[in-house]
Amino acid sequence: MTTTDIPSHVPYREVTDGNGRTYRIGESDRDIMGRPRWTMVLFPWMGMLGISSSEYAFTSAEDTLHEAHLWNSGHIFWLMGVWVFFQAAVALPAGQLRESGRLPARNAMMLGALGTVLGYLSLAYAPNVFVAYLGFGMCSGIGAGLVYATCVNMVGKWYPERKGGKTGLVNGGFAYGSAPFVFLFTSYMDLSNYETVLVMVGLICCTVVAVAGWFFKDPPKSWWPEHVDPLKVSDDPRIVRALEKNPPAVKQYTTKEAARTPVLWMMWFCLLCTAGINIFGIAFQVPFGKDMGFAGGIVATAMSLKAIVNGTGRGVIGWISDKYGRRNTLILVCLVLGSAQFGVLLSGSMGSMPFFLFCSMVSGFGGGAIFPLFAAMTADYFGENNNASNYGLVYSSKLISGLVGSGMGAVVVGAWDYEGAFVLAGSIGLCSAVLAVFLRAPGRPKKDGVRTAPATGAVAGEAL
Repeated sequence: MTTTDIPSHVPYREVTDGNGRTYRIGESDRDIMGRPRWTMVLFPWMGMLGISSSEYAFTSAEDTLHEAHLWNSGHIFWLMGVWVFFQAAVALPAGQLRESGRLPARNAMMLGALGTVLGYLSLAYAPNVFVAYLGFGMCSGIGAGLVYATCVNMVGKWYPERKGGKTGLVNGGFAYGSAPFVFLFTSYMDLSNYETVLVMVGLICCTVVAVAGWFFKDPPKSWWPEHVDPLKVSDDPRIVRALEKNPPAVKQYTTKEAARTPVLWMMWFCLLCTAGINIFGIAFQVPFGKDMGFAGGIVATAMSLKAIVNGTGRGVIGWISDKYGRRNTLILVCLVLGSAQFGVLLSGSMGSMPFFLFCSMVSGFGGGAIFPLFAAMTADYFGENNNASNYGLVYSSKLISGLVGSGMGAVVVGAWDYEGAFVLAGSIGLCSAVLAVFLRAPGRPKKDGVRTAPATGAVAGEAL
């Protein structure tokens, strides 16, 4: 977006803090797009709802797809792995195109809507599994990646002073939006209606994404809300606490500059581990529950609860991270995610349905919470101006985690059974918590400080 997108009579000024970071202030959200900025939480949230079923409900359709197309379980899990691969692969190039202005947000969303419907059409009518890999795995994955990258980073641009809760709310739509489709695929879809069901779901999701994307608009580079002075302590205690626990980046890092910092690659690896655990749970909870003797309705309920808690947990954890710091919250989430894998295994082995449902929800909470944390943390550490490409680089770790969590997960289950696979996943989660302890914003002193006076700028440190 350029300054020509804003009426010329709207005044603005640029101020610089003690670190040399520039803030563009004076233009309101209504000046820029003619409506309040909360709409840029609502529409991205809708967009995320539209792509959620492709990942979180897909394995619920495993039995019907197997019977209809004679695809084996390995193909089903690798289809999901390929989808995740392309969904993550597009994040960095999409971010670079977005930040350069060559791919407007609205165009990215329209392409995402097209990819979504192509994915469902290929699942309905694919003459062989390779067409499904192309249509669902690649086209739908790329479409979802465009929508995901555009929606998540849009919120951080419009709420640079308090992005955690808003980012989490939008990110949550990527999970709980799939809940009704889990029941639809598990309890209603069969050989007599699968083509109609898949086509209708594709059209509905495509429409939701396209309608939401029509209203997307970026703020100018370095934009800061006019009611929050970046060089003074705010009168709003929520903003004061959020900026003290998660202070703005010391400067606006380009992607090349961010890539030179060790912390970005530590974040990349931490997300690789935790996202892999999350995808493993999504792919194998349904078949594990069935193998443990739970009825199909119970398994569908567990998966739906997992999706709902996965989504709502993203919003809750974003709000918590605004209050207590992004890194501290991430450590807790990694501990929860790792421990939950042992709980799911134990509950299935015991045959305890209530415990299985509970552990499934806890696993969903931990698996969902990691994504808004990393999205907001990337902006906290490296700035908002290039966050689409910077977070795209961090998020690219899902290229590997998708294949590991789903495809390689099937290999591990085949070699070590569910017990070995869940123990390995839980152990990786606990190790991720240790890694998260060492994440610190680049360029900021190791000793934590407090938000300083205007003369030295809006600088703070994250509390331990």
